[in-house]
Amino acid sequence: MKLVTFMKNDSPSLGVKVEEGVIDIAVALSITPMQNIPTEIMDLINGGDETLSLLNSYISNLDTSLDSPYVLNDKEVDWGPSVTGPSKIICVGLNYRKHAEETNADYPETPILFSKFSNTLTGNLCDIAVPKATDQLDYEVELGIVIGKSAKNISKKEALDYVFGYCTANDLSARDLQFKTNQWLLGKTCDGFSPIGPYLVTADEVSNPNNLSLKTTVNGKVRQNSNTSDMIFYCDEIISYISQYMTLNPGDVILTGTPEGVVLGWPEKERVYLQPGDQVTVEIEKLGKLTNTFVSE
Repeated sequence: MKLVTFMKNDSPSLGVKVEEGVIDIAVALSITPMQNIPTEIMDLINGGDETLSLLNSYISNLDTSLDSPYVLNDKEVDWGPSVTGPSKIICVGLNYRKHAEETNADYPETPILFSKFSNTLTGNLCDIAVPKATDQLDYEVELGIVIGKSAKNISKKEALDYVFGYCTANDLSARDLQFKTNQWLLGKTCDGFSPIGPYLVTADEVSNPNNLSLKTTVNGKVRQNSNTSDMIFYCDEIISYISQYMTLNPGDVILTGTPEGVVLGWPEKERVYLQPGDQVTVEIEKLGKLTNTFVSE
């Protein structure tokens, strides 16, 4: 399933993307009631496989024609972040071979981890303010992994069994702030710096997350064009590695790194960072396109 979070009366609500549009689950339940169907994405994730299966069964019996009162046209959707309340957002740095090469960095021997916070979350088609504190705002298309079950000390072999789904993400980075100190935190955690969406695609629809094409366009021009097969540490290894040090909880988001093509990788005199008015689209095979427009703070 392609799950959607959209905003309704300033609160996140659960939707399901179908060919005709987006099903508003809360409205559907008001017309066709069924017990134990959640109306918010975090409740669905925490409900596990049983709740997901129940929702799938419920959807399959609905009339999903566009004139149904609970089916929204995509253009009517006020998109929110595809995951709304992760206890952790964990990111992997320098995880693509060609990206490491373009920035003249050695391949890491173990995953480089850093964190982001919930203030960075935003959704598809949401405006993002360029902070006054930076003039070096960069884009980073990334595959997002969303955890579905508590995971601690799990093996690489079983790691993907703990995945609820995947999403497209943009790990926005203010490079001047990122490298102001040895810690990357400041340049990664400004408001709106982690747009994710438009969908959270359940794991059963992604047979191999380590072989997905991914792309970034800025104002219609392609800047990044690669494949997750260029990762240094694949998804299963990342999940297993993190779980050796901390418990991964349902709804936690892991951003798995970005490929080559970021502004930071250009020759210094040619670098043109994001400005107010720019429109950035990041897309990943099977997961959809995520577009944001940048505005002045």
